[in-house]
Amino acid sequence: MNGYLRGIIRQKIVDAQAAPLPEFTFRDTRVPVVKGKAIAVIGMRRSGKTTLLKQIISERLKQGVPREGVLYFSFEDERLAGMKSSDLDIVIEEFYRLHPQLRVHQRVVLFFDEIQVVPDWELFIRRLLDTENAEIFISGSSARLLSREVATSMRGRALEAVVYPFSFREYLRHEKVEPSKPAEEWTTSDRSTIESELRNYLAFGGFPEATGIKGRDRQELLRAYIDVVLLRDVVERYAVTNPAALRWMVRQLLGNAAGSFSINRFHADLKSQGFSVAKDTLHTYLGYLEDSFLLQTLFLATDSERRRMVNPRKIYPVDTGFIPLFDRSGKENTGHALETAVFLELSRRGYAIGYVHTASGHEVDFLARDLTKGDELIQVCTDLTQSTTREREVRALLDAAPEFRNARLRLITLEPPPGVEFPPEIAITLASEWLLLD
Repeated sequence: MNGYLRGIIRQKIVDAQAAPLPEFTFRDTRVPVVKGKAIAVIGMRRSGKTTLLKQIISERLKQGVPREGVLYFSFEDERLAGMKSSDLDIVIEEFYRLHPQLRVHQRVVLFFDEIQVVPDWELFIRRLLDTENAEIFISGSSARLLSREVATSMRGRALEAVVYPFSFREYLRHEKVEPSKPAEEWTTSDRSTIESELRNYLAFGGFPEATGIKGRDRQELLRAYIDVVLLRDVVERYAVTNPAALRWMVRQLLGNAAGSFSINRFHADLKSQGFSVAKDTLHTYLGYLEDSFLLQTLFLATDSERRRMVNPRKIYPVDTGFIPLFDRSGKENTGHALETAVFLELSRRGYAIGYVHTASGHEVDFLARDLTKGDELIQVCTDLTQSTTREREVRALLDAAPEFRNARLRLITLEPPPGVEFPPEIAITLASEWLLLD
């Protein structure tokens, strides 16, 4: 058996090193570079994790690492079923048997995709970090590799690179219309193209495989993504005993994107529908959905932990393309989609985010905090043409400003604002420009 497994592993290594790298759209995902740490590439299914690994391989080759010094090994292979942690050494042995000169003279780059199917894989990775001159990347589906598991299993020996569906810039790059100049140098034609593509992006989302697919086919593809996450990453993984309540929760959450969500109110709704499920179970289910990267929740920005926990959370799907699948209003979702896009972009940029509720009852969409860039209060609005809308958005920002004195004030809008004066302390920014900031 060992000889059979060794032969398969050797052949996979040879084939992977001989295979040309596929064409891909360059991703802007931040990949930490810290010596002595493995990098765990995580994110929702179909968001592009394997593509990011291939991108990193391409970058290392351009930096001068020889092709034989790069190992990409996927454990998602039925021939490797039943592989044990003790068998993982065979991968390294065969790699160095093929290229013995590398072990002493060359720092190598090792990519282990879906290594989580092998029990006790983390012991193997930690030992490689201690004994080999290697840069190590691991990746896997969210069913087997979660943030908290990386932290627990690797005991501080791994850092995360979180892969989202395409950002707006990546979407434009994929469509071959990424602007090469800053916004102030855009021509009228440039601006028209970018703003038209932004509306498409908000409506259809940024999953790489779904880009360019229209109508019913796209909707069915995105629904299939959600179904796989629910079945494999939640129901099967955690042995969920009330999948009907879980699906009801998903419909409620994704159908109310950028809205508030209260477990207490949802529990009462379920009870009225005849579901018997405990509140603690619903809290657990919500955590599962976040772990699977299907959605993220946003807490109230406050120093009081009690206020943070008792106030409703806001819900944002991982992609704006999910919003129309569950919306029941029959209206356009542009406002919710734009707010979701801004939230996801803030997350990509590494901000700590909360929402603000003032003592006067006004709400600001985001308080975004960064140690180097400072704090910013951000309000998102599709159209500022109506005076009542302008006054509401401006009033909320000005009302929150005294509580967060060091925060800059920004109003992000989809449409160019009318020729009226705004308070000078509020920066008015077009979404098409803000989403493309570096």
